[in-house]
Amino acid sequence: MTDSDARATAALALDLSPVIDGHNDWAWECRLNRGYSVDGLEGGLRSDTDIARLRAGRVGAQFWSVYVEDTLPGADAVQATLEQIDWVYRLIARYPDDFHLARTAGEVESAQASGRIASLLGAEGAHSLNDSPAVLRMLARLGVRYLTLTHVHNTSWADSGTDVPLHDGLTERGVSYIHELNRLGVLVDLSHVSPATMHAALDATSAPVIFSHSSCRALAPHLRNVPDDVLARLESNGGVLMVTFVPQFLSAAYSDWFDGPRTTPAPPVTVSDVADHVEHARAVAGVAHIGLGGDFDGTDEFPAGLEGVDGYPVLFEELARRGWSAPDLAALAGGNVLRVLRATDAAYLGSSATPPALEL
Repeated sequence: MTDSDARATAALALDLSPVIDGHNDWAWECRLNRGYSVDGLEGGLRSDTDIARLRAGRVGAQFWSVYVEDTLPGADAVQATLEQIDWVYRLIARYPDDFHLARTAGEVESAQASGRIASLLGAEGAHSLNDSPAVLRMLARLGVRYLTLTHVHNTSWADSGTDVPLHDGLTERGVSYIHELNRLGVLVDLSHVSPATMHAALDATSAPVIFSHSSCRALAPHLRNVPDDVLARLESNGGVLMVTFVPQFLSAAYSDWFDGPRTTPAPPVTVSDVADHVEHARAVAGVAHIGLGGDFDGTDEFPAGLEGVDGYPVLFEELARRGWSAPDLAALAGGNVLRVLRATDAAYLGSSATPPALEL
């Protein structure tokens, strides 16, 4: 396929389905570096994200990560998570022609039809709950549509992939949290968790899961990546792996360099490496079970060609050159995760009419 044909195929795919990205830490970046200001975000920023670049990248919907560090003590983590949610609400109010709050698949489609970027919320790490199902229920009412079960460290009921395991996956209370997430229509996000937690959650859930920002362990054996025996379960579960662009999750050579003294230049990581992970996930899980979760503004470096949110079309052109059709690229861009949202929307909208699966 010529470069011209690849560009045309990528453009058609993004017309069929704009990008729905699973994870962006712009709110956290603005907490750290802008005092939570929502002014001056139109373009030309040093961050990976701004409005002009989102438009250039054909981003039609974004799960904004309402992340806080898991070293914050319980109630402080809850407060900081609410501050993150408030930032997203203020972003939408400040730029109403560009953003629209979305909680359901229908609201995503309505925002896109009006030319705005659908803004969804995802809470990264159950430490944000202070082990309170009531907090979870209130976050759901504020629009949070996924919960990452852990971050870097274990919670009291789930093992992280980057901590010493304590629970062999999930405790009994952790299983009850999965049931409550299912009842609420809040997606179970298995990025950051251990393989044992992945399997336990897949055993417990009655709804599709997501990995909001992870890649494939078969290609890069990082603890944050997903083993093939887990990927193979997504077809029966209906879930989606959203491939991330973090270099140490894409390349073993880069990961070794990153964890070492860094006295030599970093090994190159490019859009081709991302495409390799996307193709591996398709081969193992199936084309209906893949998506994208760039993790922009969540790490310092990104692959060449994907340095910011304007880079998505470059990835789609690379995959088109590898023979991907426009419909398959559209499924990757957003069609698959939109299906997962739609499958859980009824639970999300109706949860107030059903009794909690987990009380205080």
